[in-house]
Amino acid sequence: MSRLVPVPSNSFIPERDADKTPILETHHLGIDFGGLTAVSEFNLTMGRTEITGLIGPNGAGKTTVFNLLTNVYKPSRGTILLDGVDTAGKSAAQLCRMGIARTFQNIRLFKDMTVIENVLVGLHHEMDYTLAESILRLPRYWRGEKIARNRAYELLGIFHMEDMADKLAGSLPYGAQRRLEILRALATNPSLLLLDEPAAGMNPSETAELMENIRRIRDTFGIAILLIEHDMNLVMGICEGIAVLNYGKIIAKGTPDEIRSNPEVIEAYLGKRKGG
Repeated sequence: MSRLVPVPSNSFIPERDADKTPILETHHLGIDFGGLTAVSEFNLTMGRTEITGLIGPNGAGKTTVFNLLTNVYKPSRGTILLDGVDTAGKSAAQLCRMGIARTFQNIRLFKDMTVIENVLVGLHHEMDYTLAESILRLPRYWRGEKIARNRAYELLGIFHMEDMADKLAGSLPYGAQRRLEILRALATNPSLLLLDEPAAGMNPSETAELMENIRRIRDTFGIAILLIEHDMNLVMGICEGIAVLNYGKIIAKGTPDEIRSNPEVIEAYLGKRKGG
């Protein structure tokens, strides 16, 4: 792992990314629901090839942060910069085209479509034929379909799922559905991938394989990955920087070693000891 170095936004990113524009910057980000503040003063900077963990107790606001980053929720205050561009006023579809993709805590596949069809949905941006050409089945349609299917098989190869291509997505085991959702997100060609509890429902061997694949995805595609995860072995094993959220606020940021030994983090997860 690259060591973390300071950047002007009073944060730290991997040294290898220090000479490039951060892929993500949030400044004083927050959202209120009625009289309740769900997220407050969320400040985060990510390097262009950084793997960052967002952790915290249940109900801390982690998925709310993902919904803010993808404009599912509109912030009550603060700024989000994606590759230096303000995302205010952008739709979720526009943000996808700008380079941000995500998976969900609850799997959201097209379960009545095949595995490869789910990946092809993510590759819609690569289809350069017109509606008329597709209806009439003109040569450019067939060329585009062939290119897209070849690309879909390449993506399935990341998780060794080529032999599942023609199976219905809803028939897959839970862990395979998780992997397919990641591949569909990758098909949109993101520069920032948000993974919401990617190891949920996986057994230890599947989680270990997922760790290696997350690293391989980062290295192969040269992208940044922000993940929410409760499996601390996974987080500590692959994340270069970790932000800890509690009651909607970041209470600690740092390397895995720094977070592991931080008293505030220990208290947030385990509760304050009596007499302490």
